[in-house]
Amino acid sequence: MRSVLITGSSSGIGLDAARTLKARGWRVFATCRQQADCERLRAEGLESFRLDYDDPDSLAAAVAEATARTGGTLDALYNNGAFACPGAVEDLPREALRAVFETNLFGVHDLTRRVIPIMRRQGHGRIVNCSSVLGFVGYRWRGAYVATKFAMEGLTDVLRLEMADTPIRIVLLEPGPIASKIRENSIPHFERWIDWRASARADQYAGLLTRLYEGGHDRWQLPASAVTEKLVQALESPDPRARYRITVPSRTAWLLRRLLPTRTLDRVLSRG
Repeated sequence: MRSVLITGSSSGIGLDAARTLKARGWRVFATCRQQADCERLRAEGLESFRLDYDDPDSLAAAVAEATARTGGTLDALYNNGAFACPGAVEDLPREALRAVFETNLFGVHDLTRRVIPIMRRQGHGRIVNCSSVLGFVGYRWRGAYVATKFAMEGLTDVLRLEMADTPIRIVLLEPGPIASKIRENSIPHFERWIDWRASARADQYAGLLTRLYEGGHDRWQLPASAVTEKLVQALESPDPRARYRITVPSRTAWLLRRLLPTRTLDRVLSRG
């Protein structure tokens, strides 16, 4: 039975991936930051244990647990966990940016390095990193998240080049708007780090606050299953692509990024 370790499995993209891959015959290790979420997933029949990108000891323990259960192998890693801290870049404290990078990039890198030796020994493996449309185009109020996803894209590209002489395949998923809890989960980080009332842009925060606290409908938004569909291809195709762009906004933004001068693209993105 093929095995896969998934991060950020408590809801949304990670949970849909865990359920779908289990139904397809994979042995799924659906990890979460909170023990209560792990217990909930175990109650529905998934193998779940704690993994927190911010805690190196939990990364080591999670890899050890997964390989103990398989007898020392791991066929795939899906780096999905991430969070956002919305706000203007000029209002983003250094500590907030460091916190987002710690989870979205440094933790991903740390976990990946722990898994590569296992895949080298067994002679195969897939590492799939969940990036975003915001990994190749910027968007106002999302500077911290954009910075981490741009960095993930660069680091993943180099890893793919370096792994080309091994049987380990490296893949990026680049979703656009997907139904998930990322907006809801970003509220505590916004409230902790962003002093918007003292900002030079305080009067411009109205739109962000409305979207953040009330949500809204994005006509291009797809369910988490749209990401899982591409994840299945990344994991099961004999020759997976380097990138899978998911949703119309992701594919459109990639085309505009290639075709338009920077100032023209800036005007398009500024219109939202």
